[in-house]
Amino acid sequence: MPAKKLTYHTRLFTAAITLLLLSGCSLLGKHKQEGNKLSNASSPYLQEHADNPVDWYEWGEEALAKAKKENKPLLISVGYASCHWCHVMEKESFMDTAVARIMNESFVCIKVDREERPDIDNLYMNACRLLNNGDAGWPLNAFALPDGKPFFAGTYYAKSNWITLLKQVAESYRTKRTKVELQAASVYYGMIDNDQLNLQPAGTKSTVDAAFHTSLFQAAYQQVDVVNGGIKGKQKFPTAPVWDFMLQYYYITGDQKAKDATLHTLTKMALGSIYDQVGGGFARYCTDSVWRVPHFEKMLNDNGQLVSLYAQAYKLTQNSLYKKVLTETLEFIDIELSAPQGGFYSSLNADTEDGEGSFYAWSYNAFNNVVTSEQKKLLADYYNLTEKGNWEKGKNLLYAIDDPAVYAAAKNMDVAAFQQLLQKSRSELKAARNKRTKPVTDTKILTSWNAIMLSGYVDAYTATGNNAYLQRALANASFLQKNMLRANGELMRNYYQGKVSVSAFLEDYAWLSWAYIKLYQVTFQKQWIDLAKKITDHAIVHFYDPASGLFYNTAASSDAVLRKMELQDNAVPSSNAMMGFVLHQLGTLFSDTAYTAKSEKMLLAVSEKIKAAPIYYAQWCRLAGLKAGKTYEVAIMGRRANEHNIALQKKYLPTSVFLGETSNENLPLLANKYQPEKTMIYVCSNASCKRPVEQTDEALLQIK
Repeated sequence: MPAKKLTYHTRLFTAAITLLLLSGCSLLGKHKQEGNKLSNASSPYLQEHADNPVDWYEWGEEALAKAKKENKPLLISVGYASCHWCHVMEKESFMDTAVARIMNESFVCIKVDREERPDIDNLYMNACRLLNNGDAGWPLNAFALPDGKPFFAGTYYAKSNWITLLKQVAESYRTKRTKVELQAASVYYGMIDNDQLNLQPAGTKSTVDAAFHTSLFQAAYQQVDVVNGGIKGKQKFPTAPVWDFMLQYYYITGDQKAKDATLHTLTKMALGSIYDQVGGGFARYCTDSVWRVPHFEKMLNDNGQLVSLYAQAYKLTQNSLYKKVLTETLEFIDIELSAPQGGFYSSLNADTEDGEGSFYAWSYNAFNNVVTSEQKKLLADYYNLTEKGNWEKGKNLLYAIDDPAVYAAAKNMDVAAFQQLLQKSRSELKAARNKRTKPVTDTKILTSWNAIMLSGYVDAYTATGNNAYLQRALANASFLQKNMLRANGELMRNYYQGKVSVSAFLEDYAWLSWAYIKLYQVTFQKQWIDLAKKITDHAIVHFYDPASGLFYNTAASSDAVLRKMELQDNAVPSSNAMMGFVLHQLGTLFSDTAYTAKSEKMLLAVSEKIKAAPIYYAQWCRLAGLKAGKTYEVAIMGRRANEHNIALQKKYLPTSVFLGETSNENLPLLANKYQPEKTMIYVCSNASCKRPVEQTDEALLQIK
């Protein structure tokens, strides 16, 4: 993430913290971490820390009241189940009785699952970034006053450094309380300042036009690694929203650079070790610049986004490699992350008892012993295996340089025969690997992440025509409706062992509304957009800030120390940007300008932030594309409405909204469009429709 511009309050605090904690800042690392009233926690990750000698509490009134009563600072440790360095810090420090004694005597210790409580994570992550010039990560360790206001935050600490820091902070809290409280106030107001920084005031005239849209692309393109794909840097993240924006920009403008950058990145990722060449699915990110050494956790939210991205790329190119990636990734989801009754689990751990990544690695001899083909050397060459190991000593991670067709041609082989060889060896390797100890699954079910996966299944269905994907999407949609949605439109965040316990956040409302809108557009079952409308209306009442035109992360009734606004893309794209999309779509589908006006106000409010760093606001850039370019409403009425709809949506049409019915004119845009015995396609823009046609190829010409 980029370093943030520091406000006056934060600069004041940063100077003071050096005097207060001396070596504390120098102890910061860029790694990951975490951990006892946790045995009955609603998070499997928290339950893993129930045997720590640290007297952990969950976030809540009990812990805060204890801190106030005993006049102790809070120690808030944030992590997640698949975080490697979280587990390292637990083993080194939180399982150590001597370390735990210091923590228990001087602090009230709170353990947080960042995936279950993104609001708490967001608050203390913001503090960490402000205090450390933008550097942050997990494990996240924050120290706060009893009311929750942070005064210091860092990431991973080795045991000796952690002990030193604990003693320094405890001593400072006892002997320099006034300075600590001043610094907490400075951080608090600094976080407020940052939320407001570069927001456009209400009434500002819109500048979101084609020129603005082009400037976003040009700035984003400067950050593209045109050699290795992805965004320039020593580490590589998939950043799906960036490539969604690039594809959309190509569609709107015809700029070939946007298409080439995106497809180059998707191909590099598909061939790299960030993609599991044996089991399918993507790791969280790579620690190198060429996609070959991943951090091995596999997250539902990442894979849901990437299924959608590869589905859109396949629609555009019909590249068989992209179809292979999305189908294998959905096989992985089906086998490893699918819960009973239609839900999806959150992640696979990075670690096993054999060490991080060992589950995915192969020695040269083990590979040869498993693969039965006589062309073992060819396969080893394709996957870049060596006897010394291409990763750690004697260990290889599978990756390719060229896609199978290019490689086969270079070896004068029949492409189809080589692909069959790859598939056979993949099955053999998968069977052998399944005998190893598998990474542990985090079995909590999160609303927003499930909605992202639901959206991925819908996109995979329209791209491939595989009806099984639609059935999985419908099952998940029904699961979420039954278990996460209340009659008044309120949502719950998490589901674990048959129970829900945490109220939902803006990302849950935005993503589930979005997924239901997409599901409507492929089924024409109006119940799904009616639910999306109900959910969105609830969010407007409880999360919306009329002054800024944006939404808070948390409802007004939440226990948050500070209500913040998530504007920038993170592991999950900006919840405000997604709500902007939802409002745009609902306004179009229901012909309701109140929704579209809110969407436009949101985009205008953040336009200066977007312009300053578009790759970190890529989801907003996509919304700007809809506002700056020409969009279409495609209304289909008649007996063959669903058939024509799916035929159209096999094409890449990112600026079109689809609605229809066989005979019931149940939306304003469908009124007076039913013609008995015919199926008519109406291509409209801003509710102004062209001459209706009966053939999908004619409709596609009108959309172009």
